[in-house]
Amino acid sequence: MDPVFCALVGQVAIVTGGARGIGRAIAELFARQGADVVIADMQLELSITTAAEIAETYSRKTLALQVNVADFESARSMVDQVIATFGRLDILVNNAGVTRDTLIIRMDEADWDIVIDVNLKGAFNCSKAAIRQMMKQRHGRIVNISSVSGQAGQVGQTNYSASKAGLIGFTKALAREVASRQITVNAVAPGFIPTALTNDLAPELKEAILKATPLGRMGKPEEIASAVAFLASEEAAFITGHVLAVDGGMVMM
Repeated sequence: MDPVFCALVGQVAIVTGGARGIGRAIAELFARQGADVVIADMQLELSITTAAEIAETYSRKTLALQVNVADFESARSMVDQVIATFGRLDILVNNAGVTRDTLIIRMDEADWDIVIDVNLKGAFNCSKAAIRQMMKQRHGRIVNISSVSGQAGQVGQTNYSASKAGLIGFTKALAREVASRQITVNAVAPGFIPTALTNDLAPELKEAILKATPLGRMGKPEEIASAVAFLASEEAAFITGHVLAVDGGMVMM
C-alpha cells in the first residue's frame, strides 16, 4: 500500500460538521489514510448515512454523533463517547460552521450570536473537551477551519469574519499552551469552495470572488481535505500555530 494512504492507521479523528461538504471530504480522506472517524454533526440522520458510507467504502470504523458544538456539555459528551468507543483521540478538526450574512446595519443580534457561538465558541468547546485526552497521550492534532474572510474580511460578513479571525488567534494561543505535550494546533483558511454555506451567495458576489482569485477558479472540498490531512500527519509534526491558506492566491500574506 502507498504509505501516503496508510499515514493515519491506528488513529481516531473527530470531524465536526462532518456530514457533508468540506467536513465530509476531510472525514473521507482520513478514512482513506487509515483513521477511524467520528462524524459529529447537528444532523444525526445525515451523520449516520455519511458514517455508514465511509465505513463501507474504506473499511474503517466510524461513529455518528449528534453534537451541538455551541454547547460545552454536548461537546464533552461527544469526546466521552469517542473515548468509550475507541479508547483514544488523536485528531480534532473544528469544521462546524454557519453563516448569517448581511450588512451590519441590517444584522440582528441573534445573527451575530449564533455565528460566534458555533464558529468560535464551538472550537473552544470541542478543543477544551478533547485536550485532556490528548495531553494524557502526549500527542494530538487540532486543525481549525478558518477562512479568507477571517484574514481579509468580507462585506456583509462582520459576524463570520470576526468568528474566523478569532479562530486564528485561538489557534495561535492554544498552540503555545499545549506544545510541550506534543500537541499541534493549526488552521486552514479556505477560499471560495462550493458548499451549502456558499450556495446562497449572490451571482455578482461569486463573480467578484472569482476575479479576486489569481488562479481564476473555485476550490474543491478535496483540496481543503488534503491540507487538513497534511497538518494532521506526522509529516507536519514540527508545524504548529500556522495558518495555511488554501485559496487560489486570494489572500497573500
